Amino acid sequence: MENLAIVDLGSNSARLAITQINPNGTFHEIKRVKENTRLSEGMGPEKILQTKAMNHTIAALKRFKNVYERFNNVQVIAITTAAVRQARNQQEFLARVKNETGIELRVLSGRQEAYYDYLGVVRTLKLDHCLILDVGGASCELVLVQHRKARDMISLPFGAVNISEQFHLGGFVRAAELFRAQTMVTQRYNKVPWLRYANRVPIVLLGGANRTLARMSKTHRRSKYRGIHGYRLTSRIVYATYRELLSKNLTQRKKMPGLESDRADIIVGGMLPLICLLQRNSDGQVIFSESGVREGIITEYIQHRQIRDGDGHA
Repeated sequence: MENLAIVDLGSNSARLAITQINPNGTFHEIKRVKENTRLSEGMGPEKILQTKAMNHTIAALKRFKNVYERFNNVQVIAITTAAVRQARNQQEFLARVKNETGIELRVLSGRQEAYYDYLGVVRTLKLDHCLILDVGGASCELVLVQHRKARDMISLPFGAVNISEQFHLGGFVRAAELFRAQTMVTQRYNKVPWLRYANRVPIVLLGGANRTLARMSKTHRRSKYRGIHGYRLTSRIVYATYRELLSKNLTQRKKMPGLESDRADIIVGGMLPLICLLQRNSDGQVIFSESGVREGIITEYIQHRQIRDGDGHA
């Protein structure tokens, strides 16, 4: 029996997931830890990781290491995504992480991140056709799935944190700033030619901002649906939630049921990519997935292990 520890260093939060993998290839998660690190905070147009954010993140990685080293027969895969991918001082940060924690981070390309999202979703949701949207802190991944195959995929360099910072959406939202933000996102979507084939399919949602939307909706509706995987909403409910968020300042948003207070300053920017997609999508239905990059990596890991063992090289 093997334990696989995945360290997932995102732009807004860092996560550790430890999964027990059985000899027959089945697996189940036995430990999960999350820390809000805001690694992409303050990067600005210069795309420079800030010292405070790096220090905070490295401290979290040290705590993760203390957790997974308690497990027997543990294999570690450590990945990082948009903030480090975009950073001009990427090598400095990666060297600090290696020197101070011993962890070697693999920087996923945007396409790799989107592909792992796809693997995680199709393994657990029975959908033949859909559009996957993963909203992170500093990027959005889009995958068009047709007949359960990934037809097209792309990573766009905006997400909950950098949209919120660039357009000042953290406090009370001014109409002019919201319009500028929405125009930017829409224009980037218009440059993705294959999105026109995705206007009549459900949107599968991944990422922290989207999970927050699901929790807010479940709390408001007093839903008895267990978890959020497979949970569905109509565009009408999404729009109503967004309008409510826009009507409040930061202090008021922090008190909204289902909304974590440390996400209140990035939730408007985090929902904007979805809002802009729904405005061009006649299906008008969203489905939430808790399976994404980490589950995609597990799936690939098990596939590679089975090929290795099948060849007699275990």
